[in-house]
Amino acid sequence: MPLLIDGYNLLRVIQRQEAMAGLDEAGLIRILTEYLRRTRNRGQIIFDGIGPPDKTGLAGFSNIEVLFSGSFRDADTLIEEKIQTCSAPRSLVVISSDLRLVAAAKRRKAAPVRSEIFWDMVGRLLEKEPPRPEPKEKRQGISRAETQQWLDLFNLDS
Repeated sequence: MPLLIDGYNLLRVIQRQEAMAGLDEAGLIRILTEYLRRTRNRGQIIFDGIGPPDKTGLAGFSNIEVLFSGSFRDADTLIEEKIQTCSAPRSLVVISSDLRLVAAAKRRKAAPVRSEIFWDMVGRLLEKEPPRPEPKEKRQGISRAETQQWLDLFNLDS
């Protein structure tokens, strides 16, 4: 399910926590990128305005697109437009505590999730140790040398 995130709404919720008061847009993007990687998901995060002059820390991610609403409209309007034009709104998850966006998501049968709840989900997932990749031997089998070692150990003919 793709995520559509109200950037500053989520960021302000996070910044209320004393330990996270200094988190900025780039830091939030890095956290969300890891969350999306672990959940094998993708998303868009939309911020109000034109953003910082140097956007290098906000680009180049494969699973999240960072957008700014521009000078002439707010992020809520852009998010509403994205909800309205989504070809599969039932598969869309809208992250915002803004009642206007929650209502827009519900009208299109998208899944609204309050920013506070979403941030708790992110925290719980990222606290867990990431899953270890399967050893390649599980799918490929062991090498001939290793096979011979086991045969020799158990005195079996090859």
